[in-house]
Amino acid sequence: MRKNPLLLVIVALVVLALASQCFFTVHQTQKALVLQLGEPLSEVYGPGLHFKLPFIQNVVYFDSRVLDYEARSREAFTVDKKAIVLDNYARWKIIDPLQFYRTMRSIPGAQARLDDVVYSQLRALVGAYTLTEVVSSHRAAIMKEVTDKVSELMKPFGVEVLDVRIKRTDLPAENQRAIFGRMRAERERRESILQAEGQKQSQILVAEGEKQSAILKADAAKQAAILKAEGEKEARI
Repeated sequence: MRKNPLLLVIVALVVLALASQCFFTVHQTQKALVLQLGEPLSEVYGPGLHFKLPFIQNVVYFDSRVLDYEARSREAFTVDKKAIVLDNYARWKIIDPLQFYRTMRSIPGAQARLDDVVYSQLRALVGAYTLTEVVSSHRAAIMKEVTDKVSELMKPFGVEVLDVRIKRTDLPAENQRAIFGRMRAERERRESILQAEGQKQSQILVAEGEKQSAILKADAAKQAAILKAEGEKEARI
């Protein structure tokens, strides 16, 4: 009995379709969960080829690498009531994909949560130090404490925070204008003082020169009078 080539092609396509629905691949930089009717199963899949039930199960993938997140700039206040704009970033990774999916669902959701937690901890710690300490002497200690606290708060979401860093600290625009205005006023005041000092020194030098000139003229007149008197005396003799 001859086989119908068209039927063979159809059967082959059906088998390939079923195979594509039964197997899935997890890459080296990923971990995966299998969802059954929308609910995640307990097993977390690492790199390799895996099996799942067709049609009723599907797969979600998670990046297992260290991820970077740059937070938007926000304002905080130091203990000496100085406003400061913090520009920071965090390095984090998903350590429990099952818990991460149950609580965060997606990376954008985790980043939104991370943004709130990092900012609240930064604001609290920055508020315990002066502006000078935040930007210089205590900066490293603040970053370590923030990293530890944020990592602890994010663990229930299946996330580990490896590092939180302040990239840059700026003053708010109105504070910058006020500081620049004070700097300009101080510079102008110093210039006025230097100018007044210069004029004073100039007047002192002029007066000293005039004094010395008067002394020299007086000495010359005195010597001339003496010489004239001696000359007249000698003429009478």
